[in-house]
Amino acid sequence: MSHANARLTFHGRCLLVRRVRVEGRPAAHVARELGVSRQCAHRWVRRFDEQGWAGLHDRPSRPRRTTRTPATVVDLVVACRRAQRRGPAFIAAVTGVPERTVSRILRRAGEPVLAACDPLTGQVIRASKTTAVRYERDRPGELIHLDVKKLGRIPDGGGWRASGRGPRPRQTRGAGYDYIHAAVDDHSRLAYAEILPDEKGPTAAGFAFRAAAYFATHGIPAIERIITDNALAYRHSTAFRDAVAALGARQKFIRPHCPWQNGKAERFNRTLAIEWAYRQPFTSNDQRTAALAPWLEFYNTQRQHTALEGRPPTSRLSPT
Repeated sequence: MSHANARLTFHGRCLLVRRVRVEGRPAAHVARELGVSRQCAHRWVRRFDEQGWAGLHDRPSRPRRTTRTPATVVDLVVACRRAQRRGPAFIAAVTGVPERTVSRILRRAGEPVLAACDPLTGQVIRASKTTAVRYERDRPGELIHLDVKKLGRIPDGGGWRASGRGPRPRQTRGAGYDYIHAAVDDHSRLAYAEILPDEKGPTAAGFAFRAAAYFATHGIPAIERIITDNALAYRHSTAFRDAVAALGARQKFIRPHCPWQNGKAERFNRTLAIEWAYRQPFTSNDQRTAALAPWLEFYNTQRQHTALEGRPPTSRLSPT
């Protein structure tokens, strides 16, 4: 594999050398054809003259020799950061350690960024925007993610995506909203979704039962845990709490203002919006609603998932 910034692949370098050394053409002309500089062309020709075809392969970009920063220097940098609560430039000026080295030392030591710390005490007071540990449950049904996505209903004749952003007829205003309730299995990424009229507790409870039944027909007979955000329907609804208990599951909540902890459901909502809700300009709400079930079937049985090495969710489930 070529380096990320390389202008020519191995095949391109061989082509360049053949045109210069075999066909006898000027290196400057070949360089222009291949979109590289004359210096680049001469460099590859010179390397071919010295090493043959093997010289056209990529060389390792790692340095020939590396020196680990002494432990005393690491301790000095970390102590300065904790005492002064200043950035790499200040620490570099105080300690004499290069600024880039200071940044690497602080990163390896796990020191939090200053923006996340209390300027008076240095203690971490803000949640990170990234999850420190990426996880995937070991078996289907061990953890189910639930979430709700709100979408504006499409008036008859189509909304602005179909007719443009010009003035809308009076009768199309206030069409209301659809609430897309979604459930995603953490291990297999199997997903189930319904379009419902609201996001209240009883509605979410009924969806949880139907989602469990859907998962059961696809090889997930039991649900152990259900994780949600802190919406009222999940946090304070007795109906939803009873539904989770009836399914034999344990309810979990993400930390407030940390939606990435429910990232699999959030990512599914994004995919759902791009590939279903906004894939084409629908001319009615019923038309969009009818397109959900076929898309969901495609998502679970055919769509390639990067997290599953290019396979669909059903590839991780036992046939029933």
